[in-house]
Amino acid sequence: MMRFELKALKGRQGLESLRVDAGDAEDAIRQASAQGYTVLSVRRSLSLEALVPRTSATLAVALFSQELVALLEAGLNLVEALETLAEKEERAEAEKVIRGLLSELYEGRSFSRALAAFPHVFPPLYIATVIASERTGDLPEAMSRYVAYQSQLDVVRKKLVSASVYPAVLLIVGGGVTLFLLGYVVPRFSHIYEDMGSQLPLLSRWLLSWGQLIESHGITALIVVVIALAVAAVLVREPAVRQRVAAQVWRLPAIGQRWRTYQLARFYRTLGMLLRGGTPIIPALTMTSGLLSAALQKRLVGAAAAIKEGRSISDAMEGNDLVTPVAVRMLRVGERTGRMGEMMERIATFHDDEVARWVDIFTRLFEPLLMAVIGIVIGIIVVLMYLPIFELAGSIQ
Repeated sequence: MMRFELKALKGRQGLESLRVDAGDAEDAIRQASAQGYTVLSVRRSLSLEALVPRTSATLAVALFSQELVALLEAGLNLVEALETLAEKEERAEAEKVIRGLLSELYEGRSFSRALAAFPHVFPPLYIATVIASERTGDLPEAMSRYVAYQSQLDVVRKKLVSASVYPAVLLIVGGGVTLFLLGYVVPRFSHIYEDMGSQLPLLSRWLLSWGQLIESHGITALIVVVIALAVAAVLVREPAVRQRVAAQVWRLPAIGQRWRTYQLARFYRTLGMLLRGGTPIIPALTMTSGLLSAALQKRLVGAAAAIKEGRSISDAMEGNDLVTPVAVRMLRVGERTGRMGEMMERIATFHDDEVARWVDIFTRLFEPLLMAVIGIVIGIIVVLMYLPIFELAGSIQ
């Protein structure tokens, strides 16, 4: 995620400067357009804040929404509820945001426009939900719907993160032990065997040659590794590089299909929330396109064009390969019953459960395989280091 600075127009407000967090410039423009802005220019922010990832949000949007809903349901009006939240807030940054919302409301602006004044805090989907609620007059229900949506996304994300923690720890520990052996232990052993020369087994000679190389050029090797890591960190932040990596991942037989299913589940959950909140289908598609990869975004453009031409949502999605066999049938049910938003959320729940089951099975198989590979690598290094001693002991006997 990168930060972009935009110059944009909105109605009679004149020229405004916006800061948007997005995956690329096109995504930043889409976010601003979804809020009603006409973008004149966009450029990537070069400030230190843009280069260093933020460790915590200025305002916890989900918690803020829960507290606001509780106060509104208790009978307070919107201004009173925000004043209460500002008074009890202990963090200066969060209080500043709430005071800013109050200032916008005091000037007669709608709540959605007040939220749009803080694009770095409130995402476009949140603002769109509030805009839809202003048409129906039921702000607490709309915000509760967003909180439930965010909670469901967090559940899936936590499952994926927890499943990847143990393999990541194995890789770090195993890689650290391997580097310690190759960078510290093997060079010491090379001194012990340097007089044996050609009497050593071939693989042991190769390993000890590596140790001598590291000992002679250790500083150079360390600098090369640091530079390589720095270059990799910079490249990972580039959208083009991420797209190429994602394209390669998509080609993997099992992982690529599951990654596509995960993206479609997020897409349908978000789209369903917007449709249930009263957002029209075409603006909803525009706001949710950033949840998809570049390849699927191109297909979504085709689906939106088909819907504009009068085709049904299920036919447009199926024609552009944005469905699974289960999803296309449930979309048709949603069209017949008129409950398209609810049906899309059910599609997302079904596929989230499917992905969670697959991740659980995959990690159960992958973890022992990873442990075996790490053990074999470390074992080979140790055996090659001690093999000359074993042979020498055998010859003495």
